[in-house]
Amino acid sequence: MRIAYGVMGYGRGHAMRTSAVLPALMQRHNVKVFAGRDAYQALHERFPCETLPVIGYQYDDQGRLSAPLTMARNAGLTADLLAAGPQTRAVWRRLAAFAPDLVISDSETWTHRFARHHGIPRISFDHVGIMAFCHCDFAPEDRWRGMRDALGYRLFMGDPDRVLVSSFYPARPRMPGVEVVGPILRDAVRNARPERGNYLLAYLNKGEHQYTTALDTALRACGEKVIVYGVPRHGQEGNLHFKLPANEGFVADLAGCKGVISTAGNQLLSEAVFLGKPVLTMPEDVVEQRLNARAVVNMGVGAQTSLTGPALNDIGRFLERLDTYAANTAPHRRDGLPEAEAALARFIRALRAGRPQPTLLSRVTGAY
Repeated sequence: MRIAYGVMGYGRGHAMRTSAVLPALMQRHNVKVFAGRDAYQALHERFPCETLPVIGYQYDDQGRLSAPLTMARNAGLTADLLAAGPQTRAVWRRLAAFAPDLVISDSETWTHRFARHHGIPRISFDHVGIMAFCHCDFAPEDRWRGMRDALGYRLFMGDPDRVLVSSFYPARPRMPGVEVVGPILRDAVRNARPERGNYLLAYLNKGEHQYTTALDTALRACGEKVIVYGVPRHGQEGNLHFKLPANEGFVADLAGCKGVISTAGNQLLSEAVFLGKPVLTMPEDVVEQRLNARAVVNMGVGAQTSLTGPALNDIGRFLERLDTYAANTAPHRRDGLPEAEAALARFIRALRAGRPQPTLLSRVTGAY
């Protein structure tokens, strides 16, 4: 079977999940990856890959996510996407040249919409779909925002034939045809030997915007050595060691740290929990990251602070409870890759056989 695999290009988490799934999938099928900016950079050297446009978050001068800037700077591309304009048609022509029998998408909208327009079976495989297709433990203040974001997700992605959600915390599907599996871990993480070192690891998914003066001050004053990833700087500065992106080097540093301070993307939190690392989350101002951060607190594997103005006291309290948080990771360490591979194989067999979807994915309703 010819499979087009779409990967969202904002951040690296989507690419890390994809890189873990592709080797087994490519043994059985002819797969081509269509990936946006960050994902393309992470994947193109290992897998057959073509580039895609990216609709991404925009930040203000204080490093905060800005809804007005995000809407304004993505308006043209969004309109082109929704109206199947020239840029979208150009992408569709490249997809048509590959002639896929099936599309799998990790939060990637161009491949989803191509498949829907051309009547090609679709599998959604990501984490964000947890809000659209599962019962979620939103904070009370995020209940309606969560519903809004779920509807927005479905506006861009549509209603796939099958849904696979990967998550480091449990969630109950809202209908048949949706399956939740554990974290998708790349081989470097699965094979790592975790140790407790004498340093913290800090990670920002968009550090050029998020690494504020307040965060820099807090990390320098925390009294710990800190390795910092995701910031466009390199080298040692006092107790901070800035490193450029490197998959193997990052995993080694993650496995050897005594705790993680990071934005609240599902992939890194999954890897940290699997390796027994406590996490102090700094969620971006989006519902999904706040949902992830809430899960970290509820699971007892870490704490939460502000991304724009982290309090030194929060870091201090986190450090005081490192042993407790680390011990609490034990029952939550889960490798969902075998589950995901089995689920994808079942989904592909069913869609190849032309079985109709037995659920009303086009009418996702019910209580959040």
